Amino acid sequence: MIITTRHFALLALCSVVAGGVGAHGPARLKVEHSIAIQAPADKVWARVGNFQDMSWHPAIASSKGSGDNTPQQAIRLLTLKGGDGRATIEEALNKYSAENMSYMYKITNVDVAVLPVTNYAATITVTATGPGTSKVEWRGGFYRGFPNNDPPPNLNDDAAIKAVTGIYESGLAALKAEMEKGR
Repeated sequence: MIITTRHFALLALCSVVAGGVGAHGPARLKVEHSIAIQAPADKVWARVGNFQDMSWHPAIASSKGSGDNTPQQAIRLLTLKGGDGRATIEEALNKYSAENMSYMYKITNVDVAVLPVTNYAATITVTATGPGTSKVEWRGGFYRGFPNNDPPPNLNDDAAIKAVTGIYESGLAALKAEMEKGR
């Protein structure tokens, strides 16, 4: 076979495309965690359904905001425990459905030293699973804290997944304990 200029150009283009496949930035990461709670869904929703109040999470020292539960208007500022008050996470409410017992929010501002993620969005949903029982699901998507290739260990995919998983697990476990207390 004779290689023409056209074939050479095609081979060069394929090499560039193939070489670029491994050189892209980070992939979107996802974490999903759910927990069964021995409490009615409406009671659980009453505790978690107010976007302004995240006091049910053990890592939160204070939760304040504005805009009630109005999508595109509600914001909250979470101050984390164990710090000097500067470890904060700002969040905005994207969607809210009291009927479906679900809301979607995004982080609008956080230092990656506090939470090693970027472009974070999540959904919390409460579902009735039977008489007096429910399930709470927390799903999130995000990118690691370091947007370029070769991230430092504290800002890589594993660090981001570990941090978000820890938030979901500890929050849902605390919610379960609170809702089932005195049963």
